Amino acid sequence: MLVTSATSMLRAGAGRTAAASGLQPMLLRSTTACPFTTASPFSSKSQQLTTFRPSPVTTLQRRSLSTTPAPRSTDAEVDAAAAAKASKAQIAAHPETPILNWETFFKLRKSRRRWQQGFSVLGMLGFGLAGSMALGSGAADSLVGGIPLDPLMTMGLMTMGFAALGWLIGPSVGAVVFNAMNSKFKAPMALKESQFFARIKKNRVDPTASSARNPVPDFYGEKISSVAGYRQWLRDQRAFNKKKIGV
Repeated sequence: MLVTSATSMLRAGAGRTAAASGLQPMLLRSTTACPFTTASPFSSKSQQLTTFRPSPVTTLQRRSLSTTPAPRSTDAEVDAAAAAKASKAQIAAHPETPILNWETFFKLRKSRRRWQQGFSVLGMLGFGLAGSMALGSGAADSLVGGIPLDPLMTMGLMTMGFAALGWLIGPSVGAVVFNAMNSKFKAPMALKESQFFARIKKNRVDPTASSARNPVPDFYGEKISSVAGYRQWLRDQRAFNKKKIGV
């Protein structure tokens, strides 16, 4: 009897195993993929595992490349470009205006400087003489008496002050007279002068690197009076830079 029951139990277990093994293929066949995709439903995990992830180094390199600012031009280059653009606009707006070359510009500039220096001398002499005559007439006795110095010394200092005032006013008067005598060159000369100073600003050296043995060569370009002088000025700037770095 025990043998019969054991045999029946073994048969029941074998039946359940066969039923389970037959059910598993049916479940696999019933689990169909989405009709709109060709990927297998069991391959999603493998696809997620093989997805490329950028490394931190690559991310930092991309950020550094994206945040690197574009090279900017200096102020001197911007001024030179603006001066050239203004020159073209002036020529297009006023075609009847005479065009100055650099040699003519330097000649006019030298002539204007001579007019300014001449009026400085005349202003110094005229204001000094007028001041001495006004002080000698007694018009400023109350002012001279209020200064605790010798009256003659006080009058001399005041006369020198009048002369210095005439020297300072002279260049402005000389420029006005020069522009009145050369009115047709006033506009083109002003335009050419802006281009000239833009070139000076672009090519001059850094004054912070100067020393007693290596002074700055004509920082404002005041001594330039010709095209040859401008070329010499450029050579002086290059010589200053070579001496600065010890070449």
